[in-house]
Amino acid sequence: MGVNVEVKNGTLPDLDRWMALVEEIRESFPGLETPEALAEHRAAVRRFMERGEALCVETGEEIGGVLLFSGRRAQICFLGVSPKCRRQGIAAALLGEALRRLGTERRIVVITFREEDPRGDAPRPLYERFGFRPGELVEEFGYPLQVLIREQNLRCARDSL
Repeated sequence: MGVNVEVKNGTLPDLDRWMALVEEIRESFPGLETPEALAEHRAAVRRFMERGEALCVETGEEIGGVLLFSGRRAQICFLGVSPKCRRQGIAAALLGEALRRLGTERRIVVITFREEDPRGDAPRPLYERFGFRPGELVEEFGYPLQVLIREQNLRCARDSL
């Protein structure tokens, strides 16, 4: 775990720095290829922020990691970390906080890369460490993905460390 990883609510004053990170990592996310798609994502981030369902980690003046979650859908919707901030526990801290807020009384899902996809080499083991298991194969934005499911009443992996 990284030293002093502090997760905070992402708020509207963070939006420009948040989107700077998204632009830095967008090639890793199907559906963010065009300026129009980025503008739609920005509008979505704003809505998540207004609902209190946006989390981030600041690293100095920049935002090093971001996570969007939906309480209504019990879903992790977006998780990204700057390449220069990886392997410092930021993704685990963000995911742990989102799961804490979503609670253990419900089933939680995330859609991520399939097992054979190299893009999934980092996120899949993280999700599995937090109790997510493979679900159905899906396609979004014309890209093959997989649903991972975390059944109810599981404690966060961070809680047992």
